[in-house]
Amino acid sequence: MTTEILVPALIIGLLLCCGFCLYRIANGPTAADRMVAIDILGTVVVGFVAILTALTGKVYLLDVALVWALVAFVGTLALAKYLVGKRLNE
Repeated sequence: MTTEILVPALIIGLLLCCGFCLYRIANGPTAADRMVAIDILGTVVVGFVAILTALTGKVYLLDVALVWALVAFVGTLALAKYLVGKRLNE
C-alpha cells in the first residue's frame, strides 16, 4: 500500500522540480543560475532512474544513474570554468 501512494507522490514531486528547473533555465537572470538549474535537473534525472530501478528491479539502471551523475558533474565543472573565464586545460 505504501508504494501505491509513495511512488506517484515521488514522481509528481520530481516532475514539479523539473518544471522549476526548466523555468530557471529559461528565465535565469544570470548564467550561474542557469548552470545550477541544469545541475539540479541532472540530479532529478538520476532520481527518476532510481525510482525506475526500484519499480522494475533491473539493477543495471543504477549504472545508468551513476554514469549520468558523473557526466553531469563533469559538465558542471566545465561550465563553471568557462564562466570564470579560464580555459578548460588550465
